[in-house]
Amino acid sequence: MIPCTGRCVSVEPWRERLEASGEVRMHEAARSFLAEFGGLSVRIGGPGVTCAKSPFGFEPGFLVGEEDRFADWSRTIGRDLFPIGELDEGRFFLGIDQHGEIHLVETWVATFGPVRDALEKLVLGCGPETID
Repeated sequence: MIPCTGRCVSVEPWRERLEASGEVRMHEAARSFLAEFGGLSVRIGGPGVTCAKSPFGFEPGFLVGEEDRFADWSRTIGRDLFPIGELDEGRFFLGIDQHGEIHLVETWVATFGPVRDALEKLVLGCGPETID
């Protein structure tokens, strides 16, 4: 069991479902993040700092079937991305790498930065930085 500093939920159902494809593996950064934030959603909208504020949630079960996308982008950017949720009601996916950096994953990939910065950017409506 992972020691949690606050909220702590079991990540095993998510790990089992997403690892079943053989495409992704839950690393410690994903396990720690999901133990604290898994299952939470934020319903926001309106103008933001650099882009519109969009609802987001950390329900990795919604991403079952998208493991190959995360595996492909992991190879492309040299980071081990694990699915953690959705942004803008499923328009974009969210993943976390082994270093604790949160990424937007679509037909392109971008970073929101480390967890604390990423959460702030998501709430304030600050767009991620595209990764070349």
